[in-house]
Amino acid sequence: MVEHLLAPRSIAAPMHRHTMEDEFSFVLEGRIWAQLGEDEVVAEPGDLVLKPRGQWHTFWNAADRPARLLELISPGGLEEMFRAVDTAPEDVDLGPVVAPYGCDADLAATWPIVERYGLTFG
Repeated sequence: MVEHLLAPRSIAAPMHRHTMEDEFSFVLEGRIWAQLGEDEVVAEPGDLVLKPRGQWHTFWNAADRPARLLELISPGGLEEMFRAVDTAPEDVDLGPVVAPYGCDADLAATWPIVERYGLTFG
């Protein structure tokens, strides 16, 4: 489990997919938006968002107030990748950082979302 605190107008991660884990986001406070393959969804407190293994996805807070969610990742271990990404320099190529965890990241696919919603990474 990972608790994510999302500042207003921030994106949690670049568009990515993982090959070994399913991920569930349970919204505790605020509102989150998620890109799930070709679909975009909005989730509010009490909603559960499924991000199955192999699906490209990202999530963000486009609102003007903070959001908080609990990530359930099965099987466990992917939380180590979050730590590696969080401590990586801003200008690092994320590919080699996430590859050992069976993940791919697509920063180019992330920029349209960032621009459309006026987001920052944080």
